[in-house]
Amino acid sequence: MKEWLEALGHSTNDINGLNIIHVAGTKGKGSTCAFTRSFLHAHGLRTGFPKRIGLYTGPDLQSIRERIQIDNQPITEDLFTRYFFEVWERLSPPDTLDVAGDNKKTRQPRYLQLLALLAFHTFIRERVQAAIFETHHGGEYDATNVISQPVVTAITSLGMDHIAQLGPTIDDIAWHKSGIFKPGVPTFSAPQDLGPVEVMRRRAEEKNVPLKFVSINEKLPENKKVLAAPVQRINCSLALEVARCFLQARAPECVIDDDLVRKGVENFIWPGRFEIIQDDNIDRSETKKCRVLIFSHYSEERDGITLVEELARGLLENDAQPDKVIFTTYDERKDGTKRIDKTLKVPETPFPDVRTAYATRWEQLDPKPGLYVEPTIEDALALARDIAVEKEGLDVLVTGSLHLVGGALSLLRP
Repeated sequence: MKEWLEALGHSTNDINGLNIIHVAGTKGKGSTCAFTRSFLHAHGLRTGFPKRIGLYTGPDLQSIRERIQIDNQPITEDLFTRYFFEVWERLSPPDTLDVAGDNKKTRQPRYLQLLALLAFHTFIRERVQAAIFETHHGGEYDATNVISQPVVTAITSLGMDHIAQLGPTIDDIAWHKSGIFKPGVPTFSAPQDLGPVEVMRRRAEEKNVPLKFVSINEKLPENKKVLAAPVQRINCSLALEVARCFLQARAPECVIDDDLVRKGVENFIWPGRFEIIQDDNIDRSETKKCRVLIFSHYSEERDGITLVEELARGLLENDAQPDKVIFTTYDERKDGTKRIDKTLKVPETPFPDVRTAYATRWEQLDPKPGLYVEPTIEDALALARDIAVEKEGLDVLVTGSLHLVGGALSLLRP
């Protein structure tokens, strides 16, 4: 990564000059980054610093440009195109001949490495005053870990993800994630299990890193929809500590008071995560008594049946039992057109079998809802709209995978 950045004309000092916040973890990375951005943006509107805030995150839901944002917006198509080809052309020189006269291929970055390089290049060219970088998978060997001197780092809640690369144990995963720790740079973490806590403390001691575990901030605003889920209060609390640390380092005369916290929470935007969309074809009544769940999931890392079990139990225990459950695929449209998704892996088990297995398990746990199987996300939404007409309005929960959510958003907000 360092050699590629140098080929782009960017030095280590250029990277450090972005004033970077580096975030790793398993769950809640994106939300934590978005909350951090929202707090810094609110502060920038009040004081003038930071004026421009870059955010590099993933995955994208509808457009690849979502991964590289400035001031709460994906970069424009013109900017993306211009900077992409600047990066591509500089890192794709003509093949050369080695001493034996054979054709010598130049090593080029892989997909996520290229996106990270594009983000660094864009933020430097656009002169952002703060940049928030989310790691891809791990930390220690992640492409984003070329960052040598961030202002502050953070670790969100850890779980069993990317086991083949980071595992096999949660302690191994904690070791990899804490690879973003840098000597003398403050680090904040969400609450963790005992094993990961011990690993992170050892890593912090080895690197002379001040490490603080953050609990839920009891002063966060109440009655805010974006904080209704307890996990979001954890992510928000972590982000608030990170934002405060950042400002203490770069603008020590500035403070984040209660009013700024409120504005940051109110202006929080993170599409597809705990997001509520009003659809006139579905929301036809103020008495939305009928509930519909649209579900799809495939992952090499997580067992879909287990997820179905946890979801069914959780909805039952919280008196949110669906009246209808629609199982679908990641296929977006009936005509077969789809978004390009480099991160999507096709399941070895055909989707019809996966959907049938999910429906069978759901019926065993909760036999009351009507169960449906649809071939595409478009078909699932069409069925939900038909049910809405019959029931005069309903609530729909779309969950199971960001691939599903992204497809639904593309259909609801084309």
